[in-house]
Amino acid sequence: MHCQCILVSFFLVGLGFPLSGYSAFFQDTTKNSLQDTVAKDSGIVELRRFVSIRNVDTLNVKRIAMYPFISLQQVLKGNVAGVYVQETNGEPGTTEQSMLIRGLSMPLLSRKDIYQAQPQVYVNGIPLIQDNPFMFDVQKFDYAPIGTATNLLATIDMDNIESINVVKGGAAAAIYGPRAANGAILITTKNAQAGMKQISVNSYFGMAQKDHVTTTNAQNESAFRMPFYQKFASPADMDNYPAYLRDVTNENYYGPSNWTDLYYKTSPVRSVNASITGGTNRSNFRFFGGNTSTSGNADDTKLDKYNASFFINMLPLPWLTVSSMINATRLERDRNRSFRDRFSEMQYIPDLTSPIAPNKIIYGNLLNEYQAKSFDDNKNSAIQGYFSLSAKFKKLDFVSRVGFDYNESTRDVFFPSTMLDGNNYVSNYYGYNQRVVIENSVSYKHAFNEKHKLNLEAGQSFQSDFNRYNYAYGYKGSSDYIRINVVNGNSKESDYLLPKDFIVFRFTDRQKANLSSLFAKAEYNYNDELSLTAVARTDGSSNMQPSARWFFSPIVNAEYNFSKLLSQDKSAISSLSVTASWSRIGNLLLNDRFAAGPQYTVDLGWSANPAFYSYAGFGTLSRPYTAGWVGYDIPWSYVQETNIGVNAGFLDSRIQARLELYSKNNNRMLLAMPVTAESGYTSAYQSGMDVNNSGVELMLQANIFKGKKGQFNWMANVNASYNQNKLKALPGGISEILIGTQKLVVGEAIDKFWVLKTQGEAFHTDADVPVNPQTYQILTYKGLPFKGGDPRWKDLNGDYTINEQDKVALGNYMPKLTGNFANSFTYRKFSLDFNLYFALGRNILNQAAANRFDFINRGGQNDISSIDEITFWKKDLNAASYPVYNPWSAVQAYRADQDIFIENGSFLKLRSLSLGYDFAGMSFLNKDKTAQHRFLVYITATNLFTVSPYTGGDPELVGYTGIDSGYGLSIPRTYTLGFKIDL
Repeated sequence: MHCQCILVSFFLVGLGFPLSGYSAFFQDTTKNSLQDTVAKDSGIVELRRFVSIRNVDTLNVKRIAMYPFISLQQVLKGNVAGVYVQETNGEPGTTEQSMLIRGLSMPLLSRKDIYQAQPQVYVNGIPLIQDNPFMFDVQKFDYAPIGTATNLLATIDMDNIESINVVKGGAAAAIYGPRAANGAILITTKNAQAGMKQISVNSYFGMAQKDHVTTTNAQNESAFRMPFYQKFASPADMDNYPAYLRDVTNENYYGPSNWTDLYYKTSPVRSVNASITGGTNRSNFRFFGGNTSTSGNADDTKLDKYNASFFINMLPLPWLTVSSMINATRLERDRNRSFRDRFSEMQYIPDLTSPIAPNKIIYGNLLNEYQAKSFDDNKNSAIQGYFSLSAKFKKLDFVSRVGFDYNESTRDVFFPSTMLDGNNYVSNYYGYNQRVVIENSVSYKHAFNEKHKLNLEAGQSFQSDFNRYNYAYGYKGSSDYIRINVVNGNSKESDYLLPKDFIVFRFTDRQKANLSSLFAKAEYNYNDELSLTAVARTDGSSNMQPSARWFFSPIVNAEYNFSKLLSQDKSAISSLSVTASWSRIGNLLLNDRFAAGPQYTVDLGWSANPAFYSYAGFGTLSRPYTAGWVGYDIPWSYVQETNIGVNAGFLDSRIQARLELYSKNNNRMLLAMPVTAESGYTSAYQSGMDVNNSGVELMLQANIFKGKKGQFNWMANVNASYNQNKLKALPGGISEILIGTQKLVVGEAIDKFWVLKTQGEAFHTDADVPVNPQTYQILTYKGLPFKGGDPRWKDLNGDYTINEQDKVALGNYMPKLTGNFANSFTYRKFSLDFNLYFALGRNILNQAAANRFDFINRGGQNDISSIDEITFWKKDLNAASYPVYNPWSAVQAYRADQDIFIENGSFLKLRSLSLGYDFAGMSFLNKDKTAQHRFLVYITATNLFTVSPYTGGDPELVGYTGIDSGYGLSIPRTYTLGFKIDL
């Protein structure tokens, strides 16, 4: 007894409570359920805190776990209203996936911006840390981040999940603070529980089906180009006809186009996992382990995943619960072998005069070089865990927990000189991200009487992040047999850490960030009809400047439930409630450079490489001219949201519906604004960009046929979301700005395509080009005169000069309407499910088509945008549907920013289909009729078909800004056969 009092004393002191005055609690403790308390520790309490706020959606995890989805993004796609998932590449485990909740909150001007717009993912209450986009600062090209470029959300095993809840509204996300400014995704894993030992096994085996494409060779390419040469080419242009097309006797180009035998393959997918759970009401445990292997159907891509989890919960005293979790994952990824990704990693462009031949022998020789002489090893390790103490004293609940998330990645690369015009290449990357979370909270519940109830809660949270990487690459090793960067490890030698063989360049960076938060919540409930909730929190971030370190967030919510009134009336409406909320939440900055104000950086040298580390071999510092000017008095940006919702049930709740309307404003965001060239800076960061997202979400669930047990049942679910965004303000009060190729106009959507408008056929002759009757100036494109064969672009302002002012807003790359139609049928032991996913009202800029027509400007240029992959030799273009222009035109007639390349990108997909039979209950499997067993055998298929007017292939496989470059590997059709056993 003495030891128990000492333990309790230390616990209370750790929470900041004095020891005096608590003897009454010790004498009259309330027995606490271990399972209920563990639910708090594992993150379910976060959802229960806002159970009265309806903008939280829950997924049917049991159905999803049967499919071979490898990442969280794939699981959420189409299954939650208001969540739009962009899967821009079908390569297993790639980072080319994102999630947007309730619209696009900011313009996507670079790859960094997509990181800033992501929701926060929690696993058992632990906010997972992701890669930081500061690694892009040392890259010349941003097609993929340096390192493994592996999706860290692929570490989550779907069969280890108990529930997934998506928090969308600002009021529901209030308890999570700035990390949930873009929404939050709450994952609760299966936990330990009391009872007899329970064993569960789940496994599936199947295949990813290869694509069937129509191949081409040099004869097809020559037939495509020759009409342009015959109509527009000069004798000099004819003399420069590409050599690989000129020689029709070259069998490598004019022979069989059979490269697809090596590129596209039907590949295996498999998964097996098992868990064991058991214990008593005072102590229980759960262990989970699994392995999943997913292969792509092209370019020998693959991801292997290994998971292990351990949970233990103890109830040493009736009022005290101790719980803990450890979850570990290992990812090993085989990446694609595209030229573009390889050359962007190397920052080196070889001779691009001729594309690789479509012949199987030639392409096979390249693959042999990959197999025999090169390597590209990508490995990720991640571990999460927590230790939690929970205590209950009469009406008071105390929770104290420490959580952490750590992940690291390594990539080792070597390419031989035979693949790079005599220049070999080596690179090594090591990076890690770590987050530590310390949280304490206390809650108090009091009922004045049966009608009036009050819940109070207050808490504190401290989160510390650390991101770091070390990166080095080298060229021109003396031999292809030396494949590592060897250095002298003796610190006493003069050549300590100097490379012995390669010409090496090194980069290293690290970043620390702390977030400290305090919150208080009050919830009043009257007669289970009226509920009023108010939350006040303040958050301090080290990434903010000292003058604006803290941000105060108020949140209010109200709900009225009409169910009691409806119960007195025998109407068709069985339940009805109305909710309204308003919130303001600060938005975190991901980079610490804004906290410092004006600064110096390592950014001086002869190279065009960003953040180069020296000048003439000496370490130097300079002002961050290429990174942009950062001034003082940068305030917090914040999200202000208003939400109104109606929840209703009809026909004894056989039909349930939810309708929500919202208006979300992202205010005071930073934007890199252009500055005068004399300053030396490329831009200056200013606060003041405001973006509004407004929309409506509809969720319907209908039990269409509700039979008794074993009879036919049909459950249908529909969710649909309409969203539109609008730019409300730009820094400095300006009305529009052009940044790179994107134009932002106040009052317009931020995802608009701004393109030149075509009117009629091309100019037949030079005499057809309009001339200004007053100045006799011929129509020009930015000073270049139009000629015969050039397109007729509309001169909107009539100044006889075509430029950015003549571009029109045409289409948007974010869909206006997204949703899902899911059906579940059961009859006796059979179950059938299918899922239709759609995205409507979106457009795609078909840059791949523009590149094919722009062969004169692209061909033979030593530029990364001029690379032709092996997939260049497939037929995916209907040339007859495009106008005939002069490809030698000075105005670049087939430039991508014109309306002929804007297409309708809407689509409907049969995304998943499954059929199962449960053998549980059959006599030869279950002799003990009282035991609850399960033996489910199932078959699944995914990505079965797509209906779309888009002509360029899968409409999902486009970049984040709606540009189809043609580089995304296809999302394969998969077929699996599996079983799940619960004993």
